Amino acid sequence: MKPGTARRKLPSMINEPVHPAVRIGHVHLRVVDIDRSLGFYRDALGFGVVADGRPMGLPAVFLAAGDYHHHIGLNTFEGAGAPPPDPDRAGLYHVAFVYPDRRELAKAVQRLVDYGWPPDHATDHGGTVSVYLDDPDGNGVELCYDRPRAQWFDDDGRPILKADHFDFHHILDHPDNGGR
Repeated sequence: MKPGTARRKLPSMINEPVHPAVRIGHVHLRVVDIDRSLGFYRDALGFGVVADGRPMGLPAVFLAAGDYHHHIGLNTFEGAGAPPPDPDRAGLYHVAFVYPDRRELAKAVQRLVDYGWPPDHATDHGGTVSVYLDDPDGNGVELCYDRPRAQWFDDDGRPILKADHFDFHHILDHPDNGGR
């Protein structure tokens, strides 16, 4: 975002909402050290490198799950070794990676534990179950799975909103995880 653009007065809301098929395609993060961040996103989380621009002079690496062009971009455009973002300023709170089910989330959590980068905490939000941690640059990372849509709402059709913290080890011990 260009300096000053966040302070402009925005026009009133347009009545037509965004198309429901619109989705977030990727997150692009400024990092201090690409190799250190690769150690986290590639090795600890398991995303695959789809392109590395460094041999061509572009200080960026792109990673994905499966065959998508990229879910994560890592760059040092602001200069390698730049200070991490100030946590007291407005900006990205966290990026969330949605796993298909509890079993796959448990595998991801176990991978992090094995790598020596365990989650900070876990939270039951009602519709989702999440674990949280920070990447090497202090960017918040959420790993989660969605419960079936019918469980997202109470008996009156209102969304269930909660933030019940629990020990992330319970995800590993759950019977849906094949005994893990």
